[in-house]
Amino acid sequence: MRQSLTMPSQVLVLDAAPPTLEALVEALLRVGDGELSVRYHPGTTFEDEDLRGIDMVLFDAATGDGALPGLELLRAVRERDARLPVVVTAASGSVAIAAELIAAGATDLLVRGAHLDERVATLVTKMRPLVRTLLENRALKTEREQRFAIVGASEPVRQMVTRIAKVAPVPRPVLVLGERGTGKELVAKALHDASSRPGPFVAVNCACFSDELLEAELFGHERGSFTGAHKASVGKFELAHHGTLFLDEIGHMSLPFQRKILRTVEYGTFLRVGGQAERRVDVRVVAATNADLRARIREGTFLPDLYDRLAFEVIDVPPLRQRPGDVELLAAHFFERFMREVPAFHGKVLTEDALEVLRHHDFPGNVRELRTIIERAVYRDTTDALTAEDIGDLGARSTRPTSTFRVRVEELERRMVHEAMAGAGGNGAEAARTLGLAYHQLRYYLRKYPWP
Repeated sequence: MRQSLTMPSQVLVLDAAPPTLEALVEALLRVGDGELSVRYHPGTTFEDEDLRGIDMVLFDAATGDGALPGLELLRAVRERDARLPVVVTAASGSVAIAAELIAAGATDLLVRGAHLDERVATLVTKMRPLVRTLLENRALKTEREQRFAIVGASEPVRQMVTRIAKVAPVPRPVLVLGERGTGKELVAKALHDASSRPGPFVAVNCACFSDELLEAELFGHERGSFTGAHKASVGKFELAHHGTLFLDEIGHMSLPFQRKILRTVEYGTFLRVGGQAERRVDVRVVAATNADLRARIREGTFLPDLYDRLAFEVIDVPPLRQRPGDVELLAAHFFERFMREVPAFHGKVLTEDALEVLRHHDFPGNVRELRTIIERAVYRDTTDALTAEDIGDLGARSTRPTSTFRVRVEELERRMVHEAMAGAGGNGAEAARTLGLAYHQLRYYLRKYPWP
């Protein structure tokens, strides 16, 4: 009676000297009884895509030259996928070589000869637990990547995803740092999705509100607490109960408001605007900024206690220029997504010369800029192909400034204005006198360099 097989389902057979392993391929197909797929590959050279979807690799122990034939092939497979089961097969005279390959990292040995079907069935049974683990790991990896929705294969992104997965289940605050447009909110959403928190993900951009409005936005207000408050309103902390609250641009908060947030982050308690009853919530706070908070602490414009509380874990989102290879992946992702959103654009092609232009662009606006460039180019293009000319005209408009003198002057201006405001306790008139400026001049600099 044949044994029913469910795993492995995809076997790659590398045959260096056809038809040496043809009998083995036939035995695999017989034992598999339609449930086992065998990919027969004459020769020993293969590409990464040849291993895609493969559950087990099998090759002859005598493949290759040198003191230990087959070693280079074993290494080549292992370099591409260290967890993939690799089985060496041997005629009776090659068993000693096969045993050495086992010691070098091969998974198992199959001796060819009489009763081949029985030996193959035994091998497949032995491989089942290993392949099951392999498939489960692949499924988890795919699920994690889909859940995180983070596109990228570069080493900085892989390290970032690993840190997200590690801290996601831990009920503590996380601080996400990165330049504008790098995808900090995407990281915050990934942290929430990978956690077990049943509540919602709620996002607030702190830079969009004054202190008074931000307090009502985050904590809510009671009826009659201010003009126009005709009914009580729930704030974002309450909306995010049992979930995650994402505080974007945390560096824009004033010092007095930072103290209020510190208490809520620390103890999970707060008062609604105009309220007397202390409320308690279970919220995981994820904060983000593109500012240098340590520099702000030295300037006296950011509370060190709040930084310490938020920075249980700090995740740095790498800028696009530090993500080699990801520009092409992201460009293709945005290109395909935009065409799905707008059926009228179906059928367009993203050409290699367009990708070459993108590879050499600096992307000061990071991923957000790349998405905008791609979508605008698709929209404006009147042909069926997106070329270097389409991309270049758009991308050239956002070249990174190269004047270090201008950058240093702006940093000095920002620091002087912020130090004056901090020293004046937020009093603009006093800060203007300290700087020797008219009040309207200070207002200009505050618009240019917003003070928390």
